[in-house]
Formats: sequence, C-alpha cells, structure tokens
Amino acid sequence: MLFRSIKITVDCIAEKNGKILLVKRKIPPFIGMFAFPGGHLKYGESVEDCVVRETFEETGIEVEPKEILGVYSKKERDPRGHTVSIVFVCKPKTTTTRDSIETKAFWVKIKDVKNIRLAFDHAKIFQDYLKWKKKKGTYWSGKND
Repeated sequence: MLFRSIKITVDCIAEKNGKILLVKRKIPPFIGMFAFPGGHLKYGESVEDCVVRETFEETGIEVEPKEILGVYSKKERDPRGHTVSIVFVCKPKTTTTRDSIETKAFWVKIKDVKNIRLAFDHAKIFQDYLKWKKKKGTYWSGKND
C-alpha cells in the first residue's frame, strides 16, 4: 500500500506596538502576496525551533514562541500539496527587519491588515488571532467556519 506524505510547516504571528510581522512573497505560490513568516519543518527539528529559524531566515527578526494559536490542516490551504501548519504566537526579541531571497519583511499596523490580501489561509489565521487576543483559546482549520 502506498501512503501519500503530508508536509508539516509552522507560521509565526509576532506583534509589537500595534503592528504585526508579515512577509511579501517573492516566490510561488502567491508571488507578491503577504503571509505570516514560516516554513517547512526539517527532519529532526522541533516545531518550536523551526518557527524561530524560519522567522529569522525570512525576516531577520528573532522570536520566542509563547503560545500555539492553532493547527491548520485543510488540504486546500497550500496548492503545492497537503500541508499542516502549527501557528505560534511569538514574542519578538528584535524589531529590525531584513529581507531574504524569498521574502520582503514588513511590520504592518494591525488595523491595516484587513486591507491586505493574504496568501494561503492566512486571512483565517489572522481572524483567529484577533479572537485569540480577546479570549485566548485554540483554533484550527474548521473551527468557527
């Protein structure tokens, strides 16, 4: 029997002074769209280490994971294949961004994010984050759809 594999990723939500950390993608899929920093888990790596590494690689920002916002696993969330993302709420330890080969990093006012078209299912993740800020909790793909 052949088993299809599922990729595991992480995403980082970091907020500082009413602004949230986003990246503008320079590569497919979703070239030119904004997303939370994140990426693929390496074999042998913990998800906590992955979110720290991926956020730094994409933005130059050092973060400390504080909470898990939720897990997002709808098979349509990534056109490259079925991908499960663990989304962390992180505390930024630095604030000066730098760009990577794949992304350009920005601090965006939270009130302005609603006017930005977000890649993947990050608009849902952002809405869940706003709920989390008010009442905490854990969120996932199908919760409150």
